Amino acid sequence: MRDFTVRPATPDDAAAVLALHRKVAAQPGGLARQPEEVTADYVAHALAASADGGVNLVAEGVDGALCGELHVERMKVAIFAHVLTDLTVAVDPDWQGRGVGSALFRVLIDTARSMTPPVGRIELWTGAANTGAQRLYERLGFRIEGRMIGRGRLPDGTVDDDIVMGLLLD
Repeated sequence: MRDFTVRPATPDDAAAVLALHRKVAAQPGGLARQPEEVTADYVAHALAASADGGVNLVAEGVDGALCGELHVERMKVAIFAHVLTDLTVAVDPDWQGRGVGSALFRVLIDTARSMTPPVGRIELWTGAANTGAQRLYERLGFRIEGRMIGRGRLPDGTVDDDIVMGLLLD
């Protein structure tokens, strides 16, 4: 039995999403954004973009506190309108390893399969050094499709590649 539930995010979740993302961003390798880059405007954009054809989910503990969040937006150019992209997932470090990320992705995939117009692809990027995330995404059906060399410059100045991953729903 899980001690959390996954549900669609609402505008009332904005402050909790902001706090969650800041907490996760403060962890090494937690998010691409640094804590100071996680702003109320960033959260508002994510909520608005996902509400405009995308998906925004939160995982909520039995105490009502958010332990995870996932948002993804639908591409607006007609040829790519079947694609959900710019995916971000954040799981509270205290909840990692407890199935929160997997549950968020499973609900996302189920939701995407029932969306109108139909979604045929979900895509994401992850740092090449983040092999744990890559393994999770592969277990969920995502496949490595490419590597973007030197795409990320880490806070310590080192450069990391991004791994492009996709899941076809068709």
